[in-house]
Amino acid sequence: MSETGASAVQDAGTRPRVGVSSCLLGEPVRFNGGHSRCRFLTDELGPYVDWVPYCPEMEIGLGAPRETLRLTVDAHLVSRSGGDDHTTAMAALPLPAGLDGYVFKAKSPSCGIHGIPRYAPSGQPSDHRGRGVFAQRVIARFPLLPAEDEGRLNDAVLREEFTERVFAFARLRELFSGPWEPRDLVSFHARHKLQLLAHDPPRYRAAGRIVAAAGSVPREVTELAYRDVFQAAMTTRASRGRNANALHHAFGRIGRGLGPERRSDLVARIESYRRGADPLSVPVAILAHYASDGELPWLAGQSYLEPFPAALRLRHSVPR
Repeated sequence: MSETGASAVQDAGTRPRVGVSSCLLGEPVRFNGGHSRCRFLTDELGPYVDWVPYCPEMEIGLGAPRETLRLTVDAHLVSRSGGDDHTTAMAALPLPAGLDGYVFKAKSPSCGIHGIPRYAPSGQPSDHRGRGVFAQRVIARFPLLPAEDEGRLNDAVLREEFTERVFAFARLRELFSGPWEPRDLVSFHARHKLQLLAHDPPRYRAAGRIVAAAGSVPREVTELAYRDVFQAAMTTRASRGRNANALHHAFGRIGRGLGPERRSDLVARIESYRRGADPLSVPVAILAHYASDGELPWLAGQSYLEPFPAALRLRHSVPR
């Protein structure tokens, strides 16, 4: 099977494993006995991922409904009345493993990751700089793991960035989940060239050096090194300029195979994107169209053309 064909088969079956606060999937585990179902997660993203739901407050034995909890200035998780301290129980919970991302409940003293109120001994809010106790443990243990709360996923750009990283992490996990050979890593790295260039060109080159040495060092050393560099690269935001440079790199690879009108149109669309006049979906769609006839196998195999299922309708916002 060709590299392009193998890539298409593998990518089509990739299903990220994503941790999620149970209430966001509609489970009635909130303090009031209700839920906070997020339709983007359940209706749009849900068909393409395997959820790993978790409610740390239920896991430490609190029921639903229950007394609300608060985060103190010294990072303790206490009941609103101040009678119970659940910090030790929360710290004893097992942390997830084998995930490609995590969506936390916003504003939760257990799961929130941004702007959680921290209370002083007087019972008054001291500031809004806290992070949920369980979320803090997960993020500290897995600092490169794509993690957001459902509130921030209402932002089209953040939603796209999170989804792209989740699917990239899933493909990497899939690669290393079984017996792999250096040629498999070479193929994976080649398929992700444009995507890595759009995020972090220096780390793309560093990853390439790891791939080049894969046959001469222990496999576990290669895997650990490549995983760290790849994940760190994908954690770097893909700026408009780096995206445009990646698009121009693709043009440089295929330009000779295009007629003058197509070359001129593609360059114009890339520059329009660079200026912020067009969304990224426009030049990418043109590249995908050119690759669809099978005569540009290198381009057709690039994860950059479809880093997540097209049905999610991302990449259509005009870049900031």
